[in-house]
Amino acid sequence: MTEERREDQEEKEFHSGNESEEGKNDGDSRNADPSTSKEETTTENSILEEDTESNGDSSDHTGPVDAEVIGDFAPHPMVPAAEVLPQALPILPIAERPFFPGITLPIQISNQDFVPIIEYALKHSHRYFGAVLAKELNEEQPIQSEYHEVGTALKILRADQAEDTLQLLVQTVRRFSRKEIVQAPDKGVPIWEVEYHEDPEKTNQELKAYTLALITSVRDLLRLNPLFQEQLKMLLSSLSYDKPGLIMDLISSMMTSDGDKLQEILETYSLIPRARKLLRLLQEEIQLFELQQKIKQSIEEKITQQQKEFFLREQLKAIKKELGLEKDDKEAELEKFEQRLEKLTLSEEAKKVIQDNLDKIKLIEPASPEYNVTHTYLDWLTLLPWGVFTEDSFDIEKAREALDRDHYGLDDVKERILEYISTGKKTGRISGSILCFVGPPGVGKTSIGRSVAEALNRKFFRFSLGGMRDEAEIKGHRRTYIGAMPGKFIQSLKTTESANPVIMLDEIDKIGSSFQGDPASALLEVLDPEQNHAFLDHYLDVRFDLSRVLFICTANTLDTVPAPLLDRMEVIKLPGYILEEKAQIARRYLIPHALEEHGLKDEDIDLSDEVLNFMIDQYSREAGVRNLENRIKKIMRKITMAHATGNTSRTDLTKDNLVDFLGPPIHTEEPLYKQPPAGVVTGLAWTSMGGATLSIECGAIVHSQSNGGFKLTGQLGDVMKESAEIAYSYVQSNATRFGIDTSYFEKHKLHLHVPAGATPKDGPSAGITMALAIYSLARQEPVPPAFAMTGELTLTGRVLPVGGIKEKIIAARRMGIRRIILPRENLRDFKELPDYLRAGLKCFFVRAFDDVIHSIYGSSAHS
Repeated sequence: MTEERREDQEEKEFHSGNESEEGKNDGDSRNADPSTSKEETTTENSILEEDTESNGDSSDHTGPVDAEVIGDFAPHPMVPAAEVLPQALPILPIAERPFFPGITLPIQISNQDFVPIIEYALKHSHRYFGAVLAKELNEEQPIQSEYHEVGTALKILRADQAEDTLQLLVQTVRRFSRKEIVQAPDKGVPIWEVEYHEDPEKTNQELKAYTLALITSVRDLLRLNPLFQEQLKMLLSSLSYDKPGLIMDLISSMMTSDGDKLQEILETYSLIPRARKLLRLLQEEIQLFELQQKIKQSIEEKITQQQKEFFLREQLKAIKKELGLEKDDKEAELEKFEQRLEKLTLSEEAKKVIQDNLDKIKLIEPASPEYNVTHTYLDWLTLLPWGVFTEDSFDIEKAREALDRDHYGLDDVKERILEYISTGKKTGRISGSILCFVGPPGVGKTSIGRSVAEALNRKFFRFSLGGMRDEAEIKGHRRTYIGAMPGKFIQSLKTTESANPVIMLDEIDKIGSSFQGDPASALLEVLDPEQNHAFLDHYLDVRFDLSRVLFICTANTLDTVPAPLLDRMEVIKLPGYILEEKAQIARRYLIPHALEEHGLKDEDIDLSDEVLNFMIDQYSREAGVRNLENRIKKIMRKITMAHATGNTSRTDLTKDNLVDFLGPPIHTEEPLYKQPPAGVVTGLAWTSMGGATLSIECGAIVHSQSNGGFKLTGQLGDVMKESAEIAYSYVQSNATRFGIDTSYFEKHKLHLHVPAGATPKDGPSAGITMALAIYSLARQEPVPPAFAMTGELTLTGRVLPVGGIKEKIIAARRMGIRRIILPRENLRDFKELPDYLRAGLKCFFVRAFDDVIHSIYGSSAHS
């Protein structure tokens, strides 16, 4: 057959379509005969269509080329000598791994950008094209990828179009290396002039030895990896040892190694170097499969052992059950619930719910999810202390000793607890109550709760409400939710195993609210004595009596506590400590505890009362003692470090060397004016941190064009601004009576400032202080030193009562102030103060602002 006739015949075949069913069968990859003559090949059917409609959307296919092996392959003899290979080939870039000569295999091409390459091969290249491994495939323009230098010539035996995929049956023919480019990829089909490389036919003993070693290694690999076992056995039996190159290529095509390593073998033309590299790869694969076999065997042995243990355990259970030696898990759990119920005093409602769920769980298989839900529910119901109470202690002296042992001062709290115990001693039963301890941080609100529980001989449970925003934390989650649990109160009863514990609700003033509910509203039921005898938790859905629980709440301020909740509590205020109280607390509790914590003894440190008082005054003026405790611990750490470095001598603390342990003093030694100028007055304030002193300054701005006015600074709240306006208006309206020139307020613009401008301030209690500052400035009469005051002022000059008297008196004593002006209505609050707080103070109780002036200036005041 001439060359022109063969090309015409191939072109007809490409467009022939599916006219012969016999051609389809001949094209099957498993039945392809590599020795088929040219005449038989030209009768094969091809359903690949050349029309532009089928290929018009090729630009839409942007996926990578895939010359993908889709079936088994068979060895194929080299191209017959009579057939001449083209000197220029269209090049198809392939990914992952190269092809090796000598086999017939099906491949599929899913990227439509490569269809023109196959069409070119069928029309113009005698069905031949080159397959070259791409170094890095260009996803957008795959035909412009960078190729390796060596590839494999492939002959198309069959081409079928199936939807968007082109399926080929190809014969890999021979290695080639690229020489010169004939047509660049950007012009369509990349075409290269190639040079073919044949394996040498002569063999020697060394090559035969390498061939035998390769075949032996392949047999070892087949033993470990049966993936291609049948095919390789057939192929190895059909090949002759006189063709080592073909054997090497066949083995290489079966390898699972990295594509770059296989490409290196393809590029090795000499047989002995090629055999060495291939042998090394075979050994690596054998080692890999041996490791996989070990892992697989280990896992199978472990599973087998677990199954064996499981069956033996089940057999043992069955035998014990038959002999009556053991019950199954379900029966054991039911018996456990029954035993718990015998020890409890249940309400009728609880009995019915528990019995209904016991009957229910008997009908449920343990593997059912409902079984676990019901089991957990019964577990909670039977673990609660139904009718279980600890015996209360009515020993008042023992209770007093327990309270005094851990806390100094706090007489109001101790007295209330002793009253509580006395009532129980008289009635024979201590009922539940709700107490609320309010005070600044560090005064012992939380720690006294444990002492109260010890004094009453009750269990203690504490949880914090700070930041709590979910109502379910209080009343529990409904059982429809996965992982549902009861609320904190039911959990506390289970933990304490008592129905009358002391439960402390810490930081009740910091409770939050969100879309999940309002926990503060949920607390109303719990903290109401009229309702908590039938508290209903959402999870239990059974009423529980909380009426004998003693609830203790703590707060820094009552401003953020809802009024209905506050109405249910008995508020006990814990003011801050004065210097003398702090010194006693340090001596009795803080210093001994710090010595023990740091492994020191009393003789290791000398801390006199004078130095201790100096440290409290200069480093710890807050209302509580938490900062004082930190300062003492810091001193102990310094001493411990000195001992660790060999200096074990006694440490004597003095006012001079205290700075070496604690650094420079935090508070100034003279915080108040020795002789205040006109317009400067010291007031008394209350904060959530305790009492504090507050200097108020007033100045005048003189200007010829000034029409008067009043300016306020110091980050004041709305209430305090109104108090300042009232003070200004009152003094201005009574200027003549006070002996002030009426033109003073027209010629001067007054500026009232409250120092510590970064700190927000609010409240009405600075009314008389601000009025006195304006009065002092207008008359140019300074206020005598060591005077402080508090009280609300009205436009008519009346002085109204204010709160926080105890905290303010403590703040005044802490600053060395001994003369204090208070509203007349606060006399009762002052009389309730302990004697040690009132000692040494000279207090003036006033009804009107005129009384304030006379208290300060005496006979020198205006008539």
